[in-house]
Amino acid sequence: MFRKIEDSEIQAQLDKLEATKKSNQQENKALMPQKDTITFDDFSKLDMRVGTIIEAEKMPKAKKLLVLKVDTGLDVRTIVSGIAESFTPEEIVGKKVTVLVNLAPRALRGVESEGMILMTENKQGKLVFVNPDEEGVGNGLTIS
Repeated sequence: MFRKIEDSEIQAQLDKLEATKKSNQQENKALMPQKDTITFDDFSKLDMRVGTIIEAEKMPKAKKLLVLKVDTGLDVRTIVSGIAESFTPEEIVGKKVTVLVNLAPRALRGVESEGMILMTENKQGKLVFVNPDEEGVGNGLTIS
């Protein structure tokens, strides 16, 4: 009723499983370890909102920095972001983004940055927007 499974077939499957296991372990090593646990009160201090990039330009004499004008729904603010090696200004204008709006302002190369765009990296190391790009998600909506 059943065909005999040869030892070579079994070994091939075991080898395949072992390769997958090693691959998964390497991917997990690349992940940053979890940071210290915070309370809900700590999290609730973060004011994250949906915004739209309405202008973008390369910062002069800077390889990695773009100067962005972002409509946060509350206001239009300048945000300096280190994404110029991954994106051109032209390809991100009009893009909906997640913005940390209550980050203390900070001067970067003489430009005051008034927030932070939330980003992550994919498996290839390319930056990716943490993106609220769904229909009906308007600027200024809070993220919780």
